[in-house]
Amino acid sequence: MIRKYAFIASTSLAVLAGCGGSGDINITPSTVDNSVSNSNNTTTTTAPQETVNPCASYTIAGGQTRQGTYGEDGNCTYSSAFADAGNNITVDIDFAALPNGGAHVFQGSLFIGNAYNSDAELAAAGISEGGDGPTMTVEAGATLAWQSNANFMVINRGSQLFAVGTADAPITFTSLSDVNGTVGAEDVQQWGGMVIDGFGVTNKCAYTGTRGVDLALAGECHVASEGSAGLDENYYGGVNDADSSGRMEYVVVKHTGATVGNGDELNGITFGAVGSNTIVRNLEVYSVFDDGIEFFGGAVNVTNYAAVYVNDDSIDIDEGWNGTVDTALVIQSATDGNHCVEADGIGSYSGFAEAEITDFIARGLHSQANLINLTCIVSPNGANDATHDPGAGLRLREGLESTITDLLVISSFLDDDADSDGTPRPEDDDGNYCFRPQDFGTQTTVSGGIFACEDPVKDDGAAVAAANDIQFATITGATDPTANADTNLVLLEGTTPVFSVAFASMVVDDAAPTVTLTGDQIGAVSQAVTNPFAGWTYGIFDGNRAQALYFE
Repeated sequence: MIRKYAFIASTSLAVLAGCGGSGDINITPSTVDNSVSNSNNTTTTTAPQETVNPCASYTIAGGQTRQGTYGEDGNCTYSSAFADAGNNITVDIDFAALPNGGAHVFQGSLFIGNAYNSDAELAAAGISEGGDGPTMTVEAGATLAWQSNANFMVINRGSQLFAVGTADAPITFTSLSDVNGTVGAEDVQQWGGMVIDGFGVTNKCAYTGTRGVDLALAGECHVASEGSAGLDENYYGGVNDADSSGRMEYVVVKHTGATVGNGDELNGITFGAVGSNTIVRNLEVYSVFDDGIEFFGGAVNVTNYAAVYVNDDSIDIDEGWNGTVDTALVIQSATDGNHCVEADGIGSYSGFAEAEITDFIARGLHSQANLINLTCIVSPNGANDATHDPGAGLRLREGLESTITDLLVISSFLDDDADSDGTPRPEDDDGNYCFRPQDFGTQTTVSGGIFACEDPVKDDGAAVAAANDIQFATITGATDPTANADTNLVLLEGTTPVFSVAFASMVVDDAAPTVTLTGDQIGAVSQAVTNPFAGWTYGIFDGNRAQALYFE
């Protein structure tokens, strides 16, 4: 169940009362006459009581105001007449933190800004970059929830989302079942998820010149995003890698991944060509059917990212994303989850000849991923267990250029030679590898990588590992890599398993690690530094989760 935050109603309402104008929170008080008459014809009058509606509102053409309904349960409910696919919000709008932890509940989808699929439409609307369209602002501590798994949220090109929470008051995007307390810890597909579209570069479009030098579009660029069909249409792409789709900080996205109109299984968050001036810090996705976050081109960076119980890839990269994920903690389920990282360099790679792939890379149109301080705790589930594919570490392919530093990948808590029901697996059919670089044009540089998996490599993994600063622990069967178990392998604390022990205290094959760190720690969390995920994430720490982590 989501965390509730108590807010003093008078304070919240005083802030809300200062808002006004189109697209702001609209306070509409109604006054009740509480005067009392007596037999002597004298009147004792008390101050009128004011009922204030704190729900979001906006004004449409003609001056009509649309506003959510404030219920006795403390939630604001928004019908499809307020917002839905085909009924996009095209003015600025704010969502406040409701008193006593109430939620903004949507009966339809929430699309901010219009979708345009031609240059002429964009020009007529005056949309060429983030900030030209409407802005959606979400106050720290607010919860937004969706009633149906057919609905999702889209920030269209030119529009911006400003969802800036704090460690004490994170912002939550989730399902009504979560708000009502009826959702299971690992339940997914309770609602669609989030899609953010920008004007960044995607190699699904044609360009002349070189990225970062003289790149220009050779035609139009309007790529249909995931979930785009009929009224759900939305598009991404352009030539502006510095575009801004807004700012997200201390945001938790939960129970997503439903299949929507065109058959797509949405992710936690889909970043479609989102630019580098979009700020994304302190982000968590929790219980997701498809990918945790997926980048289709663009150049947005993410700092302090947690992915818990993601059924497919926790970090998915494609279509020429040029960015950095700095400090990421991935914890898969005991019986589900695919890759910690699946990274592709060129969209539709198999359709290109080697000369074309070489040209893409020479002009910087391939994905160039910088991954720093990742901790991946990967479930060694098999094909009989997983909803997608077996749990694995890193798959790097299709013309990708990646630089990976201070990485910790662990898949040793369970024996990966048998499925969860005890069924033996064929010798090389489980796919629980740690490290799998492959395909022509892929360039991988790893500094300070420790892998603890029973199946260490696949495809070109051994050759690439030999040329990089990588160490593989010798794993046979289930092994506990914590400080309170086998002294032959010590990578994590025993009492708080998601913390890495200090690098100087690590043991790999009964000896100190042989890799050299680039920074001051390996992985996302360490005894030696402040844990960036404490206090605001859900599902990791005792006191703010529905179940303990399976390896505790």
